[in-house]
Amino acid sequence: MRNFIVLYRAPADMMSMAAEMTPEQRTKGMEAWMDWAKGIGDGLVDMGAPLANAQLLSPDGSSVQSGTDVAGYSVLQAESMEEAKELLKGHPHLAWNAACSIEVQETMPM
Repeated sequence: MRNFIVLYRAPADMMSMAAEMTPEQRTKGMEAWMDWAKGIGDGLVDMGAPLANAQLLSPDGSSVQSGTDVAGYSVLQAESMEEAKELLKGHPHLAWNAACSIEVQETMPM
């Protein structure tokens, strides 16, 4: 089995809106994610978490706020990239907003 890093991308305004949700709204919003997770079973290695406060670090030691649209991550395991993409079909993140997307990358052995 191979591991795949899944990056959830969303516009900054969507992330700001999500940050203002009540705990009840967050719980309700996560129901579809939990259903997705149950549906792929052992294919999900790590549900992941939302990401925030990204910083770009430079060789000179300086850093600046990143303009990334990466909003969260998960880790999957699958036999191939095609199988990993199948696990992501119908993912609730893609239904959140038309500007949302998912990037999937295979981890490579060292």
